[in-house]
Amino acid sequence: MATSANPYALPINPARQSNPGWWVMVLVIATEAMLFVYLLFAYFYLASMSSSGFPTGGFPKLTLVVPNTVILLASSGSMYWGEQGIRRGDQRRLRIGMLVTLVLGAVFLTIQGIEYSRKAFGMGTNAYGSLFFTITGFHGAHVFVGLLMNAVVQVWAWRGWFTRERHLAVTNVAMYWHFVDIVWLAVFFSLYVTPRLL
Repeated sequence: MATSANPYALPINPARQSNPGWWVMVLVIATEAMLFVYLLFAYFYLASMSSSGFPTGGFPKLTLVVPNTVILLASSGSMYWGEQGIRRGDQRRLRIGMLVTLVLGAVFLTIQGIEYSRKAFGMGTNAYGSLFFTITGFHGAHVFVGLLMNAVVQVWAWRGWFTRERHLAVTNVAMYWHFVDIVWLAVFFSLYVTPRLL
């Protein structure tokens, strides 16, 4: 926090959202959101230009992706539950919430890998295959980064570093995780639902 002795000091206070770390996370989320906007725009643009139908080879199956979507959304619920716990000073609730989120996120990536292995097309098959694996792959990479962030913050949580007043790292990870889940809803609707509507 800036003082009269040093008016140029950085306003570092981990207990407040005015902390530079919070703003960095907001900017990261904003830039990553634009990346997915570009990718989904490319998908819809190529779909509109395709003369043979998009996607080629039939609609993407929902057998695995629907329960996987539920799993990822549930992980947002457990993350929120854990974050709200530490806001009340409940460290045990934070630890459990983040652990459940970590497990659900890992299950999501595992099921996505199984879905990939069952696809009848690959990245080099056609434009649809390239876009499908690029978009879902980028999202999977973001889930993986979120899991790494969760793991680091969870180690701190199990060491008792967070309190009701000091938990900005938890807030930042939760923001990122909710962003990843919201992006997946856009990806799911675009790649799996819209082909059935058009």
